[in-house]
Amino acid sequence: MILYLINYFELGGTSLSIISYLTMRFGLALMTSLFFILFFGPFLIRQISKFQLEGQPIRLDGPETHLIAKKGTPTMGGVIILLSILISILLWGNYSSQILWPCIFIMISFGSIGFLDDYKKISSNTSDGLRGKYKILLEIGCTLFFIFLISNLNIENLQMLSLPFFKNHFIALGIFFIPFILIVIVGSANAVNLTDGLDGLAIVPVMIVALSFAIICYLAGNIIFAEYLYLDYIPGAGELTILCAALIGSALGFLWYNAPPAMVFMGDTGSLSLGATIAAIAIMIKHELVLAVIGGLFVVEALSVIIQVGYFKTTGKRFFKMAPLHHHFEKKGWPESQIVIRFWIITIILAIIGLASLKIR
Repeated sequence: MILYLINYFELGGTSLSIISYLTMRFGLALMTSLFFILFFGPFLIRQISKFQLEGQPIRLDGPETHLIAKKGTPTMGGVIILLSILISILLWGNYSSQILWPCIFIMISFGSIGFLDDYKKISSNTSDGLRGKYKILLEIGCTLFFIFLISNLNIENLQMLSLPFFKNHFIALGIFFIPFILIVIVGSANAVNLTDGLDGLAIVPVMIVALSFAIICYLAGNIIFAEYLYLDYIPGAGELTILCAALIGSALGFLWYNAPPAMVFMGDTGSLSLGATIAAIAIMIKHELVLAVIGGLFVVEALSVIIQVGYFKTTGKRFFKMAPLHHHFEKKGWPESQIVIRFWIITIILAIIGLASLKIR
């Protein structure tokens, strides 16, 4: 909106033109989403709590401590996150950017699926939300529409998969482009959802991944840096840094209320939308494998569930004490804060490795 007003009133030659700079809008977008949550968070949490008399239903087969410590905590905090991001984008985003809107679509659509899932849990007062197959079908449908949107954009080599740590090495996906994108987005969304099981466990890694991709988007959208680092130059990719900034600010603000002991959980509304959004950003700049590195924590959490289910069906025994992986360490007696902080450290290390791959080419 601000860019539109500057152009409409022809203020480009005034001191206000500094607002149109990408770096300036990055900072403003981050601060807008951050202060929106810090200022309106208590009010919005009270509104969310009004129709959640017993808070988020806690799974009965989970760690015993959760039944006491987390009982009564409201969920659907993802609504607050999405509102702050959208308001920030409406203020500081470039409406003419074609590369931005498919990512916004993914964020809203997966947030809506998560909202339906959270609402069903609350209304039925059980930890069972939408049936798994229905949720996956909705996610696949939204992702297919996303693929349709980006296929109509003028992005070169969209169906080429770039390899981290190697320059000018690509894999032509061809007919596997569609199933690959489905795996990346649906997998990322549900991996973040599985990780969101302890106070602050998922939101900080999401923030770290968003910060990493803000850097990558800026570099990929700058032809000089892109050529120097042997990145695919993506015209307009810099605009995705504004979305990353809004996401970082909202995550930082939400952490204020989600830090132990959490005042609110983001629920599927937040975890599905954030996971899908960072995947969509990675796809737009063709760094899907780098996402698997930086977001390795989410990958491991998802794999722990797959291994647990497969091993149990094969042998009738459990491979982990409990899945996802963070519950395994809880069962081993690790304090929640120890698990959360160590998982944060792991994500920081993975982010450094992922960003290093840009230079080691």
